[in-house]
Amino acid sequence: MKKIKYKRILLKLSGESLMGDREYGIDPKVVTRYSEEIASVSKLNVQIGIVIGGGNIYRGMESSTDGIDKVTGDHMGMLATVINALALQNSLEHQGLKTRCLSAINMERIAEPFIRRRAIRHLEKGRIVIFAAGTGNPYFTTDTAAVLRAIEIEADVIIKGTRVDGVYDSDPEKNSKAIHFPEISYTDVLKKDLRIMDLTAITLSKENKLPLVVFNMNIRGNLRRVICGEAVGSKVVELSA
Repeated sequence: MKKIKYKRILLKLSGESLMGDREYGIDPKVVTRYSEEIASVSKLNVQIGIVIGGGNIYRGMESSTDGIDKVTGDHMGMLATVINALALQNSLEHQGLKTRCLSAINMERIAEPFIRRRAIRHLEKGRIVIFAAGTGNPYFTTDTAAVLRAIEIEADVIIKGTRVDGVYDSDPEKNSKAIHFPEISYTDVLKKDLRIMDLTAITLSKENKLPLVVFNMNIRGNLRRVICGEAVGSKVVELSA
């Protein structure tokens, strides 16, 4: 078996990534492809937690122009993450994987309530744990929820799957001369205002010395390469003084 660098990970996926080429909603082909990637990593006996956003269905805090107040909008966004979590859970189970969906909002008929010790126990038993409904509180993004859950389950790393090959000084999809950072400190991320995650998530990661790997999830095999410690994407760490 190939040697792995990370034993327990928290994978963060955006809701938008599930859209594929669609304008909104879920593209089953994308969900299946992601499930195949996750299954290949699971076979390495890696313990996997997942947080997924809901932006493909509803963006809470950014949807203030539709007449819905931010708190209500954020609650709607949390429910959108549950829809995505259930879709991913179903797809993962079609890959033969054992899963559990844990929600920060009580909805026992479709998901277990989030309990830290229960989540860790599921991971230890080899189940993939999908954390839904963000933190359960308005004004917190799923990036912050991902960092919080990673810290709570004592993950070795948080891995953020995106559409680009890591961290750049500007958007590489708009600027062909954007500079790529193979490794960068959280301090520099904040100084350069790179916005790979929101400020709360970055600060929480920095304070807890949680490594972050940002990579292109749409390239087959990339997730496995990250787990095995290959130089894929960008690594964000709090460098020692």
